[in-house]
Amino acid sequence: MTTWKPTRRVVLAAAAASLAFGGAAQADEHQILDSVHFIIPGGAGGGWDGTARGTGEALTESGLVGQATYENMSGGGGGVAIRYMIDNAESLHDAMMVNSTPIVIRSLTGVFPQSFRDLTLVAGTIGDYAALVVNADSDIESMDGLLDAYRADPDSLAIGGGSVPGGMDHLVAALVMEAAGEDPTGFDYIAYDAGGNAMAGLLSGEIAALSTGFSEAVDLANAGEVRILGVTSEERVDAYPEAPTLIEQGIDATFVNWRGFFAAPGLPEERLEAFRTMLAEMYDTPEWEEVRARNGWVNIHNDGEDFREFLEQQEQQIGDLMRTLGFL
Repeated sequence: MTTWKPTRRVVLAAAAASLAFGGAAQADEHQILDSVHFIIPGGAGGGWDGTARGTGEALTESGLVGQATYENMSGGGGGVAIRYMIDNAESLHDAMMVNSTPIVIRSLTGVFPQSFRDLTLVAGTIGDYAALVVNADSDIESMDGLLDAYRADPDSLAIGGGSVPGGMDHLVAALVMEAAGEDPTGFDYIAYDAGGNAMAGLLSGEIAALSTGFSEAVDLANAGEVRILGVTSEERVDAYPEAPTLIEQGIDATFVNWRGFFAAPGLPEERLEAFRTMLAEMYDTPEWEEVRARNGWVNIHNDGEDFREFLEQQEQQIGDLMRTLGFL
């Protein structure tokens, strides 16, 4: 199974860091760019919005960037913003668009005709692993217990999630079942439109387990509402080390819902290097650590060809699984 092995590449681009774009002098020796404009493919308050604004906060507060501006551009599952980046490439040399795993899923399913290949890849910056959880009072205490329940009565075991059938939560549950040697189409997937409804489903027994993001699972576990059966990380995560990985339970399934940044096609190389240098240096600032800790993000830095290779691997992994499930 292919998986993204997180790396922490430090980009050495002293020449790019010393350039002042737009003819303006740099404010101080640490500043890499005068300004960055963030294009956000969704509305205010969502995950993309929080990622862009948190990154901009860290960059400006640390002095790496003079000014950050933001533009929310909803529509088409993110397709409106992608089309905008392509159509206005010549005038967007100061712009980065935030995106995440859905750019791969929605491209595969034809929600929009473009893919990550139509943009300039800057870097993946943060991620959220996935997790399978059960009600804290459930008799199921491990992945072995969940698999035993499924094998005993496949038709009655349901797993819930917060995405539509064929969406990320469904794909993660199917990935785990397939890696465990089970039929990834055999369980019943029930989609919920809110976390509260999903918890009600767990409490009522409508679902045996819930597929969700790890950060959400940690919040629920800390509240005493769920037990985390397994996490899709390679190693236990510091934010909640009590949660076992799937790998340590003999299930070779890893997955990360990454978030990162893209630029317009045809971006000049010196500007691209400046973007990458600025993000790489951001990780070493206390301002970034404050933002990261506040949001419960995991640092997962990949840029350049490493970012491209990861996206191609994830596209293959998700595409194969969606074909197995009948969504492609």
